[in-house]
Amino acid sequence: MIRTPKVAVVILNWNGVKYLKQFLPYVLASTWPGLDIVVGDNASTDDSVPFIKENYPNVRLIQNDENYGFTGGYNRVLRQVDADYYILLNSDVEVMPGWIEPVISLMESDPLVAAAAPKILSFAQKDQFEHAGAAGGFIDSFGYPFCRGRMFYEVEYDLGQYEQSGEVFWASGASLFIKKKYWDEAGGFDESFFAHMEEIDLCWRLKNMGYKVMYCAQSAIYHVGGGTLNAENPFKTYLNFRNNLLLLKKNLPFWRALFVISLRFWMDLLAIGRFLAEGKRKDAWAVSRAHQNFLRGLFKSKDKSKKTQGQTRHIPNLKGMYKGSIVWDFFVKKQTRFTDLDQTDLL
Repeated sequence: MIRTPKVAVVILNWNGVKYLKQFLPYVLASTWPGLDIVVGDNASTDDSVPFIKENYPNVRLIQNDENYGFTGGYNRVLRQVDADYYILLNSDVEVMPGWIEPVISLMESDPLVAAAAPKILSFAQKDQFEHAGAAGGFIDSFGYPFCRGRMFYEVEYDLGQYEQSGEVFWASGASLFIKKKYWDEAGGFDESFFAHMEEIDLCWRLKNMGYKVMYCAQSAIYHVGGGTLNAENPFKTYLNFRNNLLLLKKNLPFWRALFVISLRFWMDLLAIGRFLAEGKRKDAWAVSRAHQNFLRGLFKSKDKSKKTQGQTRHIPNLKGMYKGSIVWDFFVKKQTRFTDLDQTDLL
């Protein structure tokens, strides 16, 4: 008899009672047998906890004593969850009843698959991809992440152009499927990220250990996006620029990291100029603070997640890395869609 893997959907919540009211019923309608549904609460100050206790007593509620961010919150909650597969699901996501089965089937087909994500569409416009993940994540040679279906601010409509499941570089944290054994082996999220790009870091570490990250086209979710920090928030700007530098420092070979980070500092100066030209002084200052924070942390002791780096049992898997510059291709060559790129430059 074939054993059905034990799966736990884990939603990390912070002051998101409106999303729990709207979207938790869809998660409860999931058809995976024996599914565990867990809400981890990051010390919400709204009515999230009373709402869960009163309306969903069968949903397991794990309460953190303070807001540890996306990274620390999930690390603490998942230590208390036993399953073969974790599904880290944002609270602002609508799912369909059979959304889990295709992804687990894909992951079960290969023992080297560590993580995966479904197709991520916009809740507001369901025939359009959503910014945070779209049809699978990629990264260019200078550390800029992008997606099939979304490059920078250009988002495509879903016209069936990305219906082939396959290997990618990173899977979105909006709906991240991961085998528990590989979550444990990688050490979970790096808490120095707090939020944003932590899933790219985790996937990159897994790939440096030789594992695979997949996109499953046969499953789709609908993501609201920006539920906690909207795109115009300077703190989000700070996290994105700071965390992107951390990503490069941690996961690239030393001399390559030194070269790329030095170049990125100059490229980020252009971003500061653009923000100033647009009157976004707080965002410009956020980029500067990101650089300062990164430089201060260069000579600090190694973070605990660093222990997994370099301990590879396989040759690093770079599938999904783009050898070119997505910045050059997008802004200079005006290649605004994934299909415009030279596909031979994808490793």
